[in-house]
Amino acid sequence: MSSGWRKLALKRRRDRSRSEVQTGRPIRIDGARKSSGNQTRNRIALVMIGTCVIYAVIAGRLIQYGMRDLTTVASIARGNDLLASRPDLLDRNGKVLATDIRTVSLYASPHKITDPDEVTEQLATVLPELDVRSVYRKLTSKSYFQWLRRQLTPKQQSDILALGLPGVGFRPEKRRFYPGGPTASHIVGHVNIDNTGIAGMEKYVDGQGLADLAAAGMTIERQLEPIRLSLDLRVQHIVRDELAAAMQRYKAIAAGAVVLNAKTGEVLAMSSLPDYDPNVPAQALEKDRMNRMSAGTYEMGSTFKSFTTAMALDSGLVSLTDRFDATRPIRIAGHTIRDFHGKHRVLSVPEIFIYSSNIGTAKMADVVGIEGQREFLTRIGLLTRMQTELPEVKRPTQPKVWKKINSITISFGHGVATTPLQTAVAAAAMLNGGRLMPPTFLPRSRDEALAVSTQVIKPETSEAMRQLMRMNVEKGSGRRAEVEGFRIGGKTGTAEKVVNGRYSSSVRFNAFLSAFPIEDPDYVVLVVIDEPKPAEGQHSATAGLNAAPTVRAIIRRSAALLGVRPSFGENDDGLLVSY
Repeated sequence: MSSGWRKLALKRRRDRSRSEVQTGRPIRIDGARKSSGNQTRNRIALVMIGTCVIYAVIAGRLIQYGMRDLTTVASIARGNDLLASRPDLLDRNGKVLATDIRTVSLYASPHKITDPDEVTEQLATVLPELDVRSVYRKLTSKSYFQWLRRQLTPKQQSDILALGLPGVGFRPEKRRFYPGGPTASHIVGHVNIDNTGIAGMEKYVDGQGLADLAAAGMTIERQLEPIRLSLDLRVQHIVRDELAAAMQRYKAIAAGAVVLNAKTGEVLAMSSLPDYDPNVPAQALEKDRMNRMSAGTYEMGSTFKSFTTAMALDSGLVSLTDRFDATRPIRIAGHTIRDFHGKHRVLSVPEIFIYSSNIGTAKMADVVGIEGQREFLTRIGLLTRMQTELPEVKRPTQPKVWKKINSITISFGHGVATTPLQTAVAAAAMLNGGRLMPPTFLPRSRDEALAVSTQVIKPETSEAMRQLMRMNVEKGSGRRAEVEGFRIGGKTGTAEKVVNGRYSSSVRFNAFLSAFPIEDPDYVVLVVIDEPKPAEGQHSATAGLNAAPTVRAIIRRSAALLGVRPSFGENDDGLLVSY
């Protein structure tokens, strides 16, 4: 019985299997079902593990970015990564005169732009000053790169980014920034759009190898060491401020001044007005913005009598006790040489200097002779091109052939044109014991100055000139330069300018050359004022009435900053407490 049931069950199973094969329905096998379930679970686990790893990497990177400096993760790379840095320029006390700031510039990839008209219109909404035609021409060119606008402001960059323009991008750049604006513009100079120095000490820095580095496409990741100048920004501000006031007071077309260390040749301050803002370098191209102190030559008038007197004394042919007849004018080659305020008598050498006698000065020059005069002026550096770091230096002018009439006029400041800075440098040599040293706009010690200096005048001649310049401030035309407590010596110069080929008595170039303290001068101060007019209440516009008071104002405000101790005589100690 059981055998029959088994046969029946076996038959039914065969029939069911045959039926499933015929109908196409799956044949369920328990082992296969278990295998499929295991594979599914493995795949899900792998997906979950992969997802966790990806999110873990993302989280790690976010944490890493969060801990890094913001400039490192900015959307636009730092300018340092693409451009060679310029070193900061500092004054002698560490005040910043010039530094680099980061900026961006707008460029386009024309091959990626499909609608140049739309891009041009959109950019014009943010940058209305753009030349639309020029921009459109660039966008439709076949090039891969075109500058559209250099050195954008952060707001301009943000507004352009908001436009979402394809094919338009930004490149990081460096822009030179001058915190003091025009205060020391002619000394510091400026750079062009590519951050290359093209004037002043900026150009000098490039000449020391920085320009070659940039031209080679090399970058410097580290910040370059700053370059310290000899300039004192405090004194520089005072000089510029007083020159601006003088120009306004005397209605002059220009003015300039220099403060020079007489013992080292360092330029502590130098200004020439009108000047310009180096942050807007295009201003430098405007009329009358040149650096008159080193790049302009002028007939320095009676300040030249200082050098003629020094020449005569240094030659040994003239002494302070000698006397010269200034009774009558000198007539030569159709010209008449007169004194402005003639005494019409015989004058001693100190009187010739104090009264600024053209006649007496010309006769002293005649004693030395033409060749001796030319040799002395060359020796003291007034006839050759001045050597200094500043690129803007002009060569003095002189007659091609020196005749007797030339020698006479040159003796009192007409016929030779030199730069005001050069005049101050020669004056320093005349007063510091006789050592001529090239001026410098970089710090220099006394030992370094002595190493590059040349003895051009006898020490006893220098001593005599200090006495004469002090007497001129006490009794002569320099009285308005006196500052109580600071014994000043100086010489005025009122030179007639050439108008239409002739000297005009109504158009003048005034100067006052001074030094203090005059017994052992630390500083030379020279002020020049171009075409001044009489101030209110004055009837003339001589150097004693305008250039000398300007020197007084500069010394009065800057002497303490320069470390010059005032002297008030026997009661110095008590007075210095209140000072």
